[in-house]
Amino acid sequence: MSNGQSGYTHTHTHGLAKQKLRLAFFLTVIILIAELVGGLLANSLALLSDAGHVVTDIFALGLAWFATVQAERPANAHKTFGYHRVGILASLVNAVMLIVIAFAILLEAIQRFQHPEPVQSLVMFIAAGIGIAINLFIGFGLQKEGDNLNVRAAMLHVFGDVGASVGVIVAGIIILLTGWTIADPLLSVGIAALIAISAWRILRETTDILLEAVPKGLSMPNLVKDMKSVEGVQDVHDLHVWSITSNMYALSCHALIENLPPSNSSSILHSLNTMLSEKYHIGHATIQFECEPHQETYCAVNGLYCHMEGVKQECDDQKYANPRRLSEGTLGQASAMQKGSS
Repeated sequence: MSNGQSGYTHTHTHGLAKQKLRLAFFLTVIILIAELVGGLLANSLALLSDAGHVVTDIFALGLAWFATVQAERPANAHKTFGYHRVGILASLVNAVMLIVIAFAILLEAIQRFQHPEPVQSLVMFIAAGIGIAINLFIGFGLQKEGDNLNVRAAMLHVFGDVGASVGVIVAGIIILLTGWTIADPLLSVGIAALIAISAWRILRETTDILLEAVPKGLSMPNLVKDMKSVEGVQDVHDLHVWSITSNMYALSCHALIENLPPSNSSSILHSLNTMLSEKYHIGHATIQFECEPHQETYCAVNGLYCHMEGVKQECDDQKYANPRRLSEGTLGQASAMQKGSS
């Protein structure tokens, strides 16, 4: 009964997050249109630059929305990990596009420094004010779903855009009171820098995920130490830890244990999976048990990490000639695929 209630609560909360992200996405599109139109009417590079910054929010919200939708889509025979990497590919395209936008803003700002142009401050106020009002509504709405990491990241993007819109209003006030039109391209350079920094972070994160790097903040030495501290585990090798997508981690390894029957080794497997899920948020673990250290058979170099080079043909010939060597002195394999809750 309690399990059913927990599942209902999780599904209900997940559905609310998806609805709020969808609403936030379309409201942010309205902000983008308002700032693009306002920037063109006011001849304000700062407002157009802020519109470029809004594009980062649209992608952040869209990817968070996409992630919640894809989480409901099961894996299949062709996509065994599902479609989570589609969001990562979209992030990569997003990052490249944002760098191009930042570079274009910088070039236009240089032109404006050399040849200042008049700016309509009133239109800047109206367009930036619309952006602030809608973003505050979106941000406070998403804040209620702060337990969801995807939603929390999108919320930070939205509140960051509020700060950029405030900067546009400040530049408009300066131009209105002093006529110093240089404030407009000056602010646009700052916004371009903000876009470039955001794009670089996205590019670095997506590249690490596509290269299946170790998740940020995860210490491999500590992970190995904790795995060896589980009762029954003597050693760990051929260890791989990677991200399927943001905040979704996977692990595979070989673990050396005593020569035990499968029924006795299941408790070791359970302890390992529980520790990995609770301490490292690794919800997908595949662990192969062995009772003899023979990683040199599979890896090019002895040690914790495997170079994953192809097995030599002569080694294959020996195995096929004497198939019993595959199981000689080994316990077999015990694998587990478990999805833990964050």
